[in-house]
Amino acid sequence: MTNVVIIGQGYVGLPLAQGAVQAGISVTGFDLNKNTVEKLNKGLSHIDDLRDADIAEMLSAGYVASNDPTVIKNADVVVICVPTPLGEAGVPDLGAVVSATKTIAAHYSVGTLVVLESTTYPGTTDDLIRPILEVEGRLLDRDFYLAFSPERIDPGNQTYGLKNTPKVVGGISAKSTELAAEFYSKFVDTVVTAKGAREAETAKLLENTYRHINIALMNEMARFCHELDIDLWNVIEAAKTKPFGFQAFYPGPGVGGHCIPIDPNYLSFQVRRSLGYPFKFVELAEEVNNSMPAYVVERVQGMLNEARKSINGSSVLLLGVTYKPNIADQRESPATPIAQLLLSKGAEISFHDPKVDTWQVAGKTLKTEPDLHAAIQSADVVVLLQNHSEYDADALSQKASLFFDTRGVTTTSAATRL
Repeated sequence: MTNVVIIGQGYVGLPLAQGAVQAGISVTGFDLNKNTVEKLNKGLSHIDDLRDADIAEMLSAGYVASNDPTVIKNADVVVICVPTPLGEAGVPDLGAVVSATKTIAAHYSVGTLVVLESTTYPGTTDDLIRPILEVEGRLLDRDFYLAFSPERIDPGNQTYGLKNTPKVVGGISAKSTELAAEFYSKFVDTVVTAKGAREAETAKLLENTYRHINIALMNEMARFCHELDIDLWNVIEAAKTKPFGFQAFYPGPGVGGHCIPIDPNYLSFQVRRSLGYPFKFVELAEEVNNSMPAYVVERVQGMLNEARKSINGSSVLLLGVTYKPNIADQRESPATPIAQLLLSKGAEISFHDPKVDTWQVAGKTLKTEPDLHAAIQSADVVVLLQNHSEYDADALSQKASLFFDTRGVTTTSAATRL
């Protein structure tokens, strides 16, 4: 297995390509976006976790980006790392996965191992991918091998990366599992083999559903603890001193990124479709987490009322509009619905983010405030949505007329915490 094609060169596919290249594997990064391909071949990175220097090193080691599907003909392994968003009414959209698989089916050679890394509902690898690859009488374990291995890329994580994060693999057949494990073992320290592809698919969804539900628990507690005048942040700090039986989760302005807002819905969808009843925990967690932007705006409005100001016409400065700290990724960021709700109530919004130059909200393009301290002093209320390392939240809160901390990082009486 020396020639690998990775379909999709985004936040999952590109680090995977880097890991394989560093292990001496010949890698072609396939992407339909011509601009992405051109940038990569020029040594320019478009994701937070890889620098231009990293791409340059990959290129010097033989990596190449391409939008020519014929590169698949020479591949021993083809890995699918394409987006799996939600479509209308929260239904999984596997259009990119189907398209990638059809491209593979049109070009793969006998003996190719195909691995799906894109998050999806249980059964996708066997029920959707396999039939597409079995065109014209081709068969699993004779003409191709097929496995699922969930991506575990955590953008911005300085401790765990591709190499030292255990990799789960589950094949449609025993031979497929064996080959997939052999492939990933070349550049991942620990490979964990699941019983099969369905188990591997469900393991990914369990990981993120677990987080989704526990975050929802904290978000709901944040509401009633506020009403009962209980400092939930202090409660969590006290509870997590227990050395067993407790893991700390935290409330926030909403959930963002690809995993938490999206992945549990894939599991809920499959349960409803296959079994005819709802996955109640997931649907309740979705309801709670999706309501947090409105709750944040409600709290902001309450703070302004106490200061004898109306939200209509008040200036609101939002700090941090990405979904995670210290990265530029804005996917599903709760900052967007919060901004839209503020605008609908007549607020005048502005933003500052050291990772984002321009931000699209309600059809408008906003530019980050060039002078953070001046912007804070001129705003009626400042809302900390993402605690980037560039922010000294305590110091910033001292400069603001009103400061609402949705991340619980401030320690002074000048700030109001979620």
